[in-house]
Amino acid sequence: MSNTSSYIMYGIKNCDTIKKARRYLEDNDISYQFHDYRVDGIDDALLSSFIAELGWEVLVNKRGTTWRKLSDEEKNAVVDAESAKQVLLAEPAMIKRPIIVSADKRYLVGFSAAEYQQFTQ
Repeated sequence: MSNTSSYIMYGIKNCDTIKKARRYLEDNDISYQFHDYRVDGIDDALLSSFIAELGWEVLVNKRGTTWRKLSDEEKNAVVDAESAKQVLLAEPAMIKRPIIVSADKRYLVGFSAAEYQQFTQ
């Protein structure tokens, strides 16, 4: 168990997966800070750190409605880290979530109770 705020969760407050992940942390008394892209924003430096650690392919949520709303031309233009970064900065709802980062700079994307249990030990 974590007794300090040693995790930061990034996402969007009203996302169902975020709600599940937050509930897991709260039910297990794991302290964390929540960073909402819509409220707190996301900048080039933060997104670049995500891309460096996780790879741009992991971050682009191609199953969400924001991706589906893009034109084929816009989708086909997402071919590398730089093009992905530009789309994700413009449309942060397209970033796969949640992203949780530990104090020792370990990263986890998505939510499953089993992965969170292992990650937070």
